[in-house]
Amino acid sequence: MAPTRSFKEVSEYSPLLPCKQEDDERQHDGYTAASLSSAVFNLSTSIVGAGIMGLPATMNTVGLIPGILLIIFVGFLTNHSIDYLLRYSSASKAVSYSGVMADSFGRIGRVLLQLCIIVNNFGLLVVYLIIIADVLSGSTISSVHHSGVLEEWAGGETWWNQRTVVMLVTTIFILAPLACVRHVDSLELTSALSVGLAILFVVVTAAIFLYKLAVGTIGLPKLLPTFSLDASTILGYFSVVPILVTAYICHHSIHPILNELKRASDSTKVIRFSLGLCTSIYVTTSVFGYLLFGEGTLSDVLSNFDADLEVPHGAVLSDVVRVGYAVHLMLVYPLLNFSLRLNVDGLVFPRARPISLDDRRFYSMTFCLVAVAFVGASFVPDIWDAFQFTGSTSAVCLGFVFPGSLVLRDVHNIATRREKVVAWFMVLLAAGASCIAISGDIYELFA
Repeated sequence: MAPTRSFKEVSEYSPLLPCKQEDDERQHDGYTAASLSSAVFNLSTSIVGAGIMGLPATMNTVGLIPGILLIIFVGFLTNHSIDYLLRYSSASKAVSYSGVMADSFGRIGRVLLQLCIIVNNFGLLVVYLIIIADVLSGSTISSVHHSGVLEEWAGGETWWNQRTVVMLVTTIFILAPLACVRHVDSLELTSALSVGLAILFVVVTAAIFLYKLAVGTIGLPKLLPTFSLDASTILGYFSVVPILVTAYICHHSIHPILNELKRASDSTKVIRFSLGLCTSIYVTTSVFGYLLFGEGTLSDVLSNFDADLEVPHGAVLSDVVRVGYAVHLMLVYPLLNFSLRLNVDGLVFPRARPISLDDRRFYSMTFCLVAVAFVGASFVPDIWDAFQFTGSTSAVCLGFVFPGSLVLRDVHNIATRREKVVAWFMVLLAAGASCIAISGDIYELFA
């Protein structure tokens, strides 16, 4: 017998309120036992994903000072977009992102939002699994082989460290069990560990940089971009947009995490703490990663750790960084799968009861999503093309275009003139930069 739904009492100023619309209610089963720390760790883990490893390369593209300012600026815009999302969630009494969009744009808005979340999250699940396989079993790019950790430990390739075997074992014994949690709150400890591993990467990178700085093997960084009027250089500057956008996208996890809070009034604290923590991690990771490798910083800074770091115990530090990052992605995986499962279920079974209350639907949906992500990871050739595509399309819509559109639509007449100006700026900037970034990808393809 399904448990009786009950919602907590909250004030009219609470960011999220119980939903009175039947379709949207089915996105939430009434669980409200999560603590403030649990929500902060889960949201921070949702934010800090694979995008962090591409951020040092943005410094290499646009320079150290503009790179830092861009990271802070995108974090500032993200904070505004989430504020807008929560305000209209409160006004419409919605408990899901799709419910807010349906309130303002009807069924079309709901379906469009769900499709964007599905494209974004599924693409990232595939990317995460590929990166995990690259780190553990190695990869070959443009005839250059990058050894995996397991391959190095075994002294070469064996049957148990082959790419397919590593992905299969990781999927069955780690990712699938984690993906079977029914409430985000259950991931508090794994999310705390995930955030800790991201901080560990910063600490190790900073320690290596300080050592090399002391011995005089660190060169001067590029503080500002090299200005040039040729199309390739200009479009290259905009190539950082998808990476920055992907790094901050967490909007699909906002409602599942905040709906489970014991006190809805803690929602604002969760957002502020999480964004502040993640922005700090992003800035320090980007700065130390770029200062350490300079002009040699690769699009995935993790690849720089394949080479000799020229420091004492460099091989051990390299393994710590790579294995720690692989485990970090394994712990981010279930959060992405959680919101992906909710939106696929909402799209396919819009009238069914919450999926967490239906065992057959829950496990079959989870199994299908994990299995399809595994198959996708076996065939996608280049993860960075996938990053560019999702970052320039679905991620931009989820993070900035849709929240800004809620303000511009303003069906509840609660937006101020200033908020509408900011919303216009957010939508036009995001859409414009995204179009230029896509044009750059097309230009590079044909060039």
